[in-house]
This record gives sequence, structure tokens and C-alpha cells, in this order.
Amino acid sequence: MNHTYVLTLSCQDRPGIVHAVSGFLLERGGNIEEAAQYNDHDTGLFFMRVQFTCSQLTQDDLRTHLKLFAEPFAMRCSLHPLAEPMKTVIFVSKEGHCLNDLMFRWKSGLLRLDIRAIVSNHRDFYQLAAGYNVPFHHIPVTGATKAQAEAKQLEVIRSEGAELVVLARYMQILSNDLCRELSGKAINIHHSFLPSFKGAKPYYQAHDRGVKLIGATAHYVTADLDEGPIIEQDVARVDHTDDVEDLTARGRDTESQVLARAVKWHSEHRVLLNGHKTVVFK
Repeated sequence: MNHTYVLTLSCQDRPGIVHAVSGFLLERGGNIEEAAQYNDHDTGLFFMRVQFTCSQLTQDDLRTHLKLFAEPFAMRCSLHPLAEPMKTVIFVSKEGHCLNDLMFRWKSGLLRLDIRAIVSNHRDFYQLAAGYNVPFHHIPVTGATKAQAEAKQLEVIRSEGAELVVLARYMQILSNDLCRELSGKAINIHHSFLPSFKGAKPYYQAHDRGVKLIGATAHYVTADLDEGPIIEQDVARVDHTDDVEDLTARGRDTESQVLARAVKWHSEHRVLLNGHKTVVFK
């Protein structure tokens, strides 16, 4: 039986937190396998991720003990069994490169996910979903039906118990209500190096400005379009001979890789929110 856990925590910084966490685990028979910490001097906050084994207490007992331990520090903490893959729903429209990449990595054992469903406003990828034996939900979206469509999407998310929603080139803007519902557990891939070229057709914007680097950004979804906390970014070099189609084709690999890294880190509980930024323990 696997008794490996990941503990993530954040609180106001003060001396002795690492000592206290280590002592807490030691007293309960815990053995630390991996640990990382970060002190944000701008905000005065402390962040930590600890991977440890513990066979003396049940998961419920550990949670109870952690709640009592956290109170004097006003600490926000979460405990996650490492062996449990993260239940995930993927949204996609008509560009399938990120979806295809995620499905292959998942099936190859490279992502600790349990992909429960694919949701799309188009039918293009129902065969891809069937090939991986994953349920496919076609939910069309128009301006007039947006509220009803999001209600159906939310029903899928809730019925599957999804802990993560990935917008793998899902080209619809989510409502403020849905963004709030998915706060901290929805990751979007934007095909530009944010904060440059937000919104629609960023490759066209990049080509119009004659940039020499194009990029991709994986970020958490918020009600402010393309403004969510950034998890990962990367770039690819281009030059004046590249047209929009060249930029789009070259950017696909960057998008897929950036999204895969962000999803991997999130599923391993390596990403902690820090206001409008993130702390990523790679």
C-alpha cells in the first residue's frame, strides 16, 4: 500500500516554520523524501512543498493533525496522496495539437492524470477521444446559448469529480461565473508570450509587429481575459521571412510543450498561487 503524500502550505513568514513542519512529520513517523521552500520578500509570505511517506497514520488522521498544527501559523495547507492521479476534463475547439499531445503523454504514463472526459464545441475530435476510450461531449456554444452550454459543461465537470480543467486551445471565453467556479483549477494555453498580444489572433498581432520571438503561455483561468497567474512560458525564434501561417505552425510545438509542463507540475502539486503570480517548485 502506498503511503506517500505531498503537503503544500503557505503562511506569513516567520522563523522556525521549516523546523516545525519537519518536527511535525517526524513525530508522526513521517520520512521526508523531497522538500522545497520559497520566501517572498515582497509579500512576506512563505511557501513550501514536502513529499513524504507515513504509514503510522491514516490519511484522515493526518488531515486532522495538520488542521491543528496549521492554526497557530494561520497556515493554508493541503495534503494529497501521491498515488492518486488527478481527475481531469479537457476542453478543446478545432485546433487539436495540444489535446493530442496531452492524450499521448497521459497514455504513455508521463502525466499523473485521470482524464475523465473531453468537452468540445465542435465534433472534430470525437474519434480521437474514442481511440483513447475517453467520453466525448459535444456542447455547441453560441451567444444565445452560452449560459445553457456552460451549465452542461459544469455538469460534466462535477459529475466526473474533476480536480483540473485544461483549456487545450478552447477558443471560447468563459463567463465570470464559470471562472469563479474553476478558480485555481483551470489551466489555459495562450499562443503568445503574455502579457504581449492578448486576446484573439495573437499570431496575426505578432506578425504585424514584426517580432523576432513568438511564445506560448500556460496560465490559470480568471475572469480577466489572459490575465491569470502564469505557470509556464517558452519562446521560438522567427524572422522577417515568416508569414502568419509559418508562425502558427512553428508555435504549435511550443504551445504543446508549455501546456504539458504546466499540467504536469499542477498535477504533482508543484504550483502554489501567490496573488496574481505563482510559485512553481519544479
